[in-house]
Amino acid sequence: MNELPLIDDIEFIFKNNIPIIDTRAPIEFEKGSFPNAVNMPLMFDEERKEVGTCYKNHGKDKALELGHKLVSGEKKKERVKMWVDFAKKHPNGAIFCFRGGLRSQIAQKWIYESSQISFPKIVGGYKQLRNFLIENIESSTLRKKFIIVGGQTGCGKTILINEIDNSIDLEGIANHRGSAFGNMTSPQPTQINFENKLSIELIKSSESIVLEDEGANIGSVQIPKNFFNKMSLSPLVLLEAAIEERIKISLEDYVENMLKRYINLDPLTASNNFSNYWEQSLDKIQKRIGLKRYHDLKNDLNLALKNFLNNNDNCYFIGIIEKLLTEYYDPMYSYQISKKKDRIIFSGNFQEVKEFLIS
Repeated sequence: MNELPLIDDIEFIFKNNIPIIDTRAPIEFEKGSFPNAVNMPLMFDEERKEVGTCYKNHGKDKALELGHKLVSGEKKKERVKMWVDFAKKHPNGAIFCFRGGLRSQIAQKWIYESSQISFPKIVGGYKQLRNFLIENIESSTLRKKFIIVGGQTGCGKTILINEIDNSIDLEGIANHRGSAFGNMTSPQPTQINFENKLSIELIKSSESIVLEDEGANIGSVQIPKNFFNKMSLSPLVLLEAAIEERIKISLEDYVENMLKRYINLDPLTASNNFSNYWEQSLDKIQKRIGLKRYHDLKNDLNLALKNFLNNNDNCYFIGIIEKLLTEYYDPMYSYQISKKKDRIIFSGNFQEVKEFLIS
């Protein structure tokens, strides 16, 4: 058999969205992998656990023997077919395991024996890919120029970010809108997956990047420390919008589109999930707004949910959103922006800010 190919150009893999097979066990994959990776394990969790125990107690040769015994017959056929199908569908793809060692080597060999396809193995595996992405966040932070878009809640910052070519949508990567009401219908990525995706966006981005003004955390994920520190010192552009426009944007995003997302997820539980989302989000700010204001909003919310879910009438949400914006979010914003005044280089409405950023 000829020497099977290796690939070590990691930047090329991520820059070009090269499809890659992750042969690690599902438990490893769930902790963190890459957006262009598909989990097609050589060994599933229990098999990996058995082989690991054998390795500790009896050494490498016995562990290898057990691994071949566990993944044999129909199991082996199924797994090889899965890899071969992937290799045929993605002839430009590659394969990896944790350190680019035995698991991906075995899978690569079995693919060749079954199909004569010389499918490349990534040198250094997951460890090398992950280290490259961590180092890339640090080097990009030092090298690239950041421009930050700030503005009051509901002014359309995320909409604007997504209309600018040289931007990175941190909230999109985090799958969270960065506030007490920021949860989405699907879970947030792990910290590792958030960092990996951010790093890949940085690989593809220009030398000047537009980012939305964020806190150190977006929901449960944390912006890498040096990256966040650079954001905190970078020039700030303020997006301004009238309260009517902010209510309209918030109503669309947090009420109408939120219910649509729950319906798409599961029409039968959508109303219940939507109600829980609003109630739980309101509960998170109870201490900050005080007991009386919380109870008033809770009563308003009960009425709003009833009318919206039964009659598709969203008008009762308008008052709730206005109160949240003016009584909860705006005072916080005023305090935070007062500490950033020296960084402001431009302010204007949506079109003015967009033109400034493009130019």
